[in-house]
Amino acid sequence: MVVSVGRRSGAELQHPRRSLGDRHRAQAEKFLRNSEKDENKRIQCLNWAEQSSRQSVLYDFTNDENWRLLIQIKVLIGDKLGIHAVIEDLFLILGRDPERLQTLQEVDLLSHGVDLVNAAFEVDPLDPEQWYHNVASDEARFEEFSERIKRLDLRDPRTNIVFGRRIERLYTAGRHDEFIPLARRIVAQRPQNHEAWIGLGRLHERREEYDEAWLCYDQAQTHFPSRPVRDEYRDRMDARLDGERKSWKIPDISTREIFLTRMESLATPESSKQIALEIEDVDAEFSEVEESEQNRLERMLDEGEIQAALFLARRLVTSGEEWAQAYYDSAMEQLQ
Repeated sequence: MVVSVGRRSGAELQHPRRSLGDRHRAQAEKFLRNSEKDENKRIQCLNWAEQSSRQSVLYDFTNDENWRLLIQIKVLIGDKLGIHAVIEDLFLILGRDPERLQTLQEVDLLSHGVDLVNAAFEVDPLDPEQWYHNVASDEARFEEFSERIKRLDLRDPRTNIVFGRRIERLYTAGRHDEFIPLARRIVAQRPQNHEAWIGLGRLHERREEYDEAWLCYDQAQTHFPSRPVRDEYRDRMDARLDGERKSWKIPDISTREIFLTRMESLATPESSKQIALEIEDVDAEFSEVEESEQNRLERMLDEGEIQAALFLARRLVTSGEEWAQAYYDSAMEQLQ
C-alpha cells in the first residue's frame, strides 16, 4: 500500500520545487522504459519507477504530469489500494470531497484509475493558467468556484498553495474586487503565508485602503519578522503625508478587533462550522452555561482549529486580555 503522499508533503513541503519534481519524474520514466525492455527486471524497475514517481509528486504536486505518471505506474504494478490512496490525495488538493471516493468502491480502479485522474484534470487543472482559461469566459463556473471555496478546508499547505495560485491569477487579470474576499480566505486558513499577506496588503495600499493595508502587513511581519513590511509601510505613509502636514496613525483597537474577528470566522471552513453548530445544538439540551473565551481557546487548540485560535487569541490580547498571550504563543508554535 502506498505511503500517503499527502501526509508526507503536507508536513515536509511548503512550496513546490519544480526542478526536483521534473528530475524525479524523468528518472521514473527511465525506469519505466527499462521495465519494458527487460522482462526479468520488470518488477524491480517498476518498483524503482514508483519510488521516483512518488518523489516527483512530493517535490512538485502542482504538475499534473507527475500525478498521471504515478497512477500509470500504480496500474502497471497492480496496486489497487495505492491507486485509491493517490486519487484520495489528489482529490484533497483539488478541493474535492474525499467522501465521494466511497462511490468508487465498486469501480475497477485498475481499469479506470487513469481515466479518473485524466477527467479530474480536464475539469480542474492544477496549472493556474489553464484553470483561469476554463473559468474566465464562463461566469457560472466562476460563481460555482467562489461558492465552493467557502466550503473548502484550505489548511492543508498543498491545497492552500494550489488555490492561492488560482486566486493570484484573478489579481493579475485585474479582477481585484473578486480577488480580495477569496484571498482573505486563503490567508485566514493558512496565516503563516506571509507572501499572500504582502500581496493583499499591496493591493489595499494601491486602493488607498490604508488601515486594511497596515493590518495585512502587520500579519506578514508577525509571521516573517525578517521582512519588516509593516515598518516600511509606516515609513512610506509618514513620508507621503508629511508634506500635507498630516500624520497617519495605525488602526485603532476597535478596527483591529473587527479585522481579527473576521479572520477568525474565515479561518474555519463552512463545513466545520456546520458540524460545530450541530454539536452545540446537542450540548445546549444539557447545559445552558456559556462557553468562556478561555475554554473556547482550549477547545480550538485541542480540536486542531489552530488558525481560528490564533486570531481569537490575538484579538483578546489586543483588547487587553494578557492571559490570552500564552494561547497565542501556543498557536503560533503549532503553526510552525
